[in-house]
Amino acid sequence: MINLTTLLNGTAQPADYLRYGRGHGAPKTAGERRPIVVWNITRTCNLRCLHCYSDSASQKYTGELSLDECHKVIDDLSAYGVPGLLLSGGEPLVHPEIFDLAAYARRKGLRLTLSTNGTLITPEKAVRLKEIGFAYVGISLDGIGATHDHFRGTAGAFEKTIHAFRHCRDAGQRVGLRLTLTKHTIGDLEKILEFIEAENIDRVCFYHLVASGRGAELTSVSPKETRHAIDTIIDKVRYWHKAGQQREVLTVAQPADGPYLLMKLAREGSDRVEDVRKLLQWNGGGNAGPGIGIANIDSQGYVHPDQFWQGVNLGNVREKPFSEIWSGTTDPLLLGLRNRRAKLKGRCQHCVWQEICGGGFRVRAWQQHGDPWQEDPGCYLTTEEIAQTAAV
Repeated sequence: MINLTTLLNGTAQPADYLRYGRGHGAPKTAGERRPIVVWNITRTCNLRCLHCYSDSASQKYTGELSLDECHKVIDDLSAYGVPGLLLSGGEPLVHPEIFDLAAYARRKGLRLTLSTNGTLITPEKAVRLKEIGFAYVGISLDGIGATHDHFRGTAGAFEKTIHAFRHCRDAGQRVGLRLTLTKHTIGDLEKILEFIEAENIDRVCFYHLVASGRGAELTSVSPKETRHAIDTIIDKVRYWHKAGQQREVLTVAQPADGPYLLMKLAREGSDRVEDVRKLLQWNGGGNAGPGIGIANIDSQGYVHPDQFWQGVNLGNVREKPFSEIWSGTTDPLLLGLRNRRAKLKGRCQHCVWQEICGGGFRVRAWQQHGDPWQEDPGCYLTTEEIAQTAAV
């Protein structure tokens, strides 16, 4: 996860202590972090999105964790000291005990965020989210109007999503937009950025596509299109900063954004280069991502390196607490993710940006090559840019 607001503008953001080792509570190294846990509390969803990594639908799935089992998971995560718990799905607001679970987690001292499609957020539910103490509600948007409805597989989803942002804002609940960069959404990117500004949305996360679940059916974005999208986002972040608009903007699931940004700043002669380099080096990119700084528990209790890697099970919380699974020293994939640089192959093996990028997003390599250590097929850096002569 690359925080463009922090890196471009030098303005502190709430999770800088975790991403860049700055601020109260920062660990000595990125590798010492407890993971942020993405928990798919249900697989059921009221929509059918084209890019859904869990291949969710509007149906009941058997074998999901009971309320008592969920409480035990929360107890363990609290005792283990995870820095954040992100409730996801499916659609988490479909879960009949969502508010009780969230309130219980807050009583246990966990920092909560919510990942939702927004269509079920009423004014009353927005107030409830605020009262419980969610630090942030992330609502997915994948285009304007008909584009979003097509992506979500449901007519009228866009209008409900707009109202969800407004309901949260009216309730005083910090709210953000989540968008996956695809062939569909890049065409609407300018309009989406205008929408963010018009609706005064606090936080934006731009996800690079990971071909999990139904997302495997989508056409990948070309390197040229990706670079154009990142440049467009960077320009807007700078504009918002100069205009005095306080807005946190991040990119997710492509650590190559770090080197790309650093090279861009160097070409421009920016005085931010050295500070940005230090922040990116501390973070380590993918080298401190899935398997270290991020973890996933699915609706049936299986633990995965991250939410996009649900084809690999590390254990089940019904049989062993998450803390014990995550602290284990025998799983070869988990151990490899924590010491990946020696295992990298292809372009990633020879890339000069390993210290900053950390070898890209390993799940893409596993999906395309069947080998988690092969090169990241989503990397958009050129051969010249990954060579020693291109380093800054």
